[in-house]
Amino acid sequence: MELPDAELAVLEALWRDAPQSAEQLTMALAATRAWKLNTVKTLLARMLARGAVRHEKDGRRFLYWPVWERRTFLTQATRQLLDSFFGGKVTPLVAHLSSQRKLSAADRRALRELLDSWEQR
Repeated sequence: MELPDAELAVLEALWRDAPQSAEQLTMALAATRAWKLNTVKTLLARMLARGAVRHEKDGRRFLYWPVWERRTFLTQATRQLLDSFFGGKVTPLVAHLSSQRKLSAADRRALRELLDSWEQR
């Protein structure tokens, strides 16, 4: 369940709103990507081959839906990140993230609450 960033951007757009045609996706992504319609169609073809999206004919166009669920994708991507870069350990990941971006008081409070809830299980 790995995707290049470009394909992930298309999948994110479909998670937000599906189904969409290639034309609709091109417009939805226009704010962040300067892609032409052919680029989006190429990405969709790759994603169809990977099984990340499905499509159905709708008149003269195709409508696309995500096959992969966002939560499942996120779980697998996170696990791969942890295993590949942090030896499967959460603490080094959190330490790295906090060294890259200052944790707000709300972030620290939320982390404490999360740890407390884990300890109560």
